[in-house]
Amino acid sequence: MPEAVQIANSRSGSATLAVAHSIEKHRVAAVVMVLAILPVVLPYPALAINILIFGLFATGFNLLFGYTGLLSLGHAALFGAGAYGCGIAIAKLGLDLFSAVLCGVALALLVSAVIGALAIRTRGVYFGMVTLALAQCLYFIFYQWVSVTGGESGLRGVSVKRIDLGPLHVDLLNPMQKYYFFLLFVAVALAGISRILRSPFGAVIEGIRENENRARASGYSLDVMKWMSFVLSGAFCGLAGALNAIHLGIVSIETLFYTTSGTVVMMTLLGGMGTFFGPFVGAALFLALEDIASNWTTHWQLVAGLIFIACVRFFPKGVWGSVLARTVG
Repeated sequence: MPEAVQIANSRSGSATLAVAHSIEKHRVAAVVMVLAILPVVLPYPALAINILIFGLFATGFNLLFGYTGLLSLGHAALFGAGAYGCGIAIAKLGLDLFSAVLCGVALALLVSAVIGALAIRTRGVYFGMVTLALAQCLYFIFYQWVSVTGGESGLRGVSVKRIDLGPLHVDLLNPMQKYYFFLLFVAVALAGISRILRSPFGAVIEGIRENENRARASGYSLDVMKWMSFVLSGAFCGLAGALNAIHLGIVSIETLFYTTSGTVVMMTLLGGMGTFFGPFVGAALFLALEDIASNWTTHWQLVAGLIFIACVRFFPKGVWGSVLARTVG
């Protein structure tokens, strides 16, 4: 009888592991399917759009933090650069949406290349502090550049009401249509991130996270690899920022503030760093908590902080990371 139980448990464990491997193999499709039903199950589409945008932001950050092992405290600069690049292209230059999004991603790439080049030679907490300092420098530049960025009042006039895609017309004033239009961008970004992680480069950056000395002994130029990871992370965060600018119709100067960097760190830790779906889980938990707690009290950050401490205490791998650990284990 005990042998039969062991055999049954073994088969059950093998089946669970097979399911986990299947989900990992088709992870992009699985995540997109979950995101596709998000606006249906949530109380209102605006929350779903925020989860979609900040989930992408956290996923881009996770490429650097979760997979490469580098904690940046200045990713608000990359998110904000994408938002301002896209917003300026629409409000000041009159470009179409797709060109404006490309401008946002391009500006984020430029900013990430510069910040990455300056910060990448530092280690540990010094890396985080350098990225934070450089991000704050960008914040003050944009704060003072009133003629272009709007300064303290923010950049206004980022208005895109409708997109024509051949015979199809997307009404961006309709929250549901806006959500699924944004989901197309997110799906392409997720496919790109998945391809990066499955490439030899993805294996190298994970090797840097696990054992930097061994990766260096294997002959890789770690500074170059880290810089490339930083720049790629900036591209995806910039895309999230561009979508956020289009969603809100305005780019607030707070987008570049250090609290935005802290928010994405919390989202990634809540969901599970180093996991593919974790950043979206963390974004959903954080934004839902903000939405619920802010209806009860103006001090919702205190509630969020206490719950965050509890999650870190009882789910050290994050919510989704803990689920995966139990499933595979």
